[in-house]
Amino acid sequence: MRLIPRGVLSRLLLVLLFFGLTSVSLVFSVYLIVTADNLFVYIVAISFTALSLISGVFNIISSYSYFRSYFYDEYLEKIKKGLKPMGSYPTVAVVISTYNENPEMVAKNLARLQYLKYDKSKLRFYVLDDSTDPKIVGAMEEISRRNSAVFMHRNERKDFKAGALNSMLKKSSEEYLAFFDADEYLTNENFLTDLLPYFQDSKVSFVQTEKRVAKGTFFSDTVDLFDALFFKLIQPSRVLNGTGIFAGSCAIIRRSALDEIGGFPPYITEDTFFSFESDVHNFKGLHVPQVYALGKPMGSFTELAHQQWRYNYGDTQFLIYFLKHRKLSKKGTLSALSKIDYTAHGFGLNYLSSILILFTVVSMLIVISAAPFAFASIKQVFTPPYTVLNLELLGISAFLLSIFIPVALTKAYFGSYSKGVMMFVLNFALSFVRLKGALAAILSTTPRWPKGAAPAQKVNRFFFALRRAGFELVFSGLLFISSFVAFLVYNISGALWLLWYGILYSSAFFFFARYS
Repeated sequence: MRLIPRGVLSRLLLVLLFFGLTSVSLVFSVYLIVTADNLFVYIVAISFTALSLISGVFNIISSYSYFRSYFYDEYLEKIKKGLKPMGSYPTVAVVISTYNENPEMVAKNLARLQYLKYDKSKLRFYVLDDSTDPKIVGAMEEISRRNSAVFMHRNERKDFKAGALNSMLKKSSEEYLAFFDADEYLTNENFLTDLLPYFQDSKVSFVQTEKRVAKGTFFSDTVDLFDALFFKLIQPSRVLNGTGIFAGSCAIIRRSALDEIGGFPPYITEDTFFSFESDVHNFKGLHVPQVYALGKPMGSFTELAHQQWRYNYGDTQFLIYFLKHRKLSKKGTLSALSKIDYTAHGFGLNYLSSILILFTVVSMLIVISAAPFAFASIKQVFTPPYTVLNLELLGISAFLLSIFIPVALTKAYFGSYSKGVMMFVLNFALSFVRLKGALAAILSTTPRWPKGAAPAQKVNRFFFALRRAGFELVFSGLLFISSFVAFLVYNISGALWLLWYGILYSSAFFFFARYS
């Protein structure tokens, strides 16, 4: 009898946890509907059921991606066996985009890129600078000159990074483009020689590697796991589905494919839009699960919040764009699986923000509603006549599973329970930031983020955190008040439930004050 490989077994166990989370939420939803005795409670119960169904869909997609990622190494190994040695060296443009970056950091990273193992006569370096500070612009120009790089500066940042890249495309002719962020330091000089052979398949438009940052604080190392989990669990599955994501840097793009697509779409997350257009034009991307460069560790929660706001703004833009262009699938260029992947990507951060907030609001309504279990004390819940109402524990079980799954993932892949807990809390702390980014995209407002870093003084930092976490604190206040009311009527379990939610959302204030 052939034993199931350990990797497959561990994935199957986590898939069961995902399905368990979905099941308990849905059973609890059915219980709410069955026990409802007035219109208000029916509305609350149906709302909770709808949210549970949406959550269930994402849980199923996540578990599918997680399970399928196990088979990616075998898929990539087959491709590698069919590759031939490079007979010639195509021309390559090595591109760094900068926007008010630290000149010393850029100088160090650009100098390091000079060590790429490749025919130097076929390499050309570009620094695309959109900086607004004249001193930084002058420094970037001098850094480019010292490193024999082509310096291109724009006085206005039209179309964001995509605009800078498209301007460069008009003035360059290299066959391939290798992209690095300004903060990424090359750690493997074989980047080009390792990746270019994959382009022997004419349908490959880009090859993406794993993006990671250098070791830093516990906070920055935890934030790094957001990307790590994507590249280890989601990206491999998407590549197998033909919907791999170009992540903006640590990657190579075929110039002819980019020209056919029409350059980078002029959006704030041009990488996601390019990935979609690549698929539409019958190209495909590959992912090489190896780190070739390390980025700068995330310095503060303010920086993380800015990043997540921008990501969700861009993903919401993409979702709107995708829904408008979904008819492309009628031409046979997009499969049903592709549509599922792109829809999930567009909804991803919106799901993590909006659904969490809506679940919390509905949970608060459940506790204060007239549902039979709402005003039951812990003693009543565990008495035999009240056994049928033990289904309330399903709600608690769903919540505990939602904590356990990210914790189990980070422990399995990165050997840390504490970082898993931190990731769980960060998702709540970032919920309103992500939601505001999505709303800004829906309203088509210009992408802007509040300027100004946190002051050094503790008192001023306290007020800085108050301003930045205002929505979260108001929402947490409502939860704390509801928790207190539930406690007054002896609904101890409901009170603890809302108190815990309040603590999770108010953690945004702590992160702004502590990690800014």
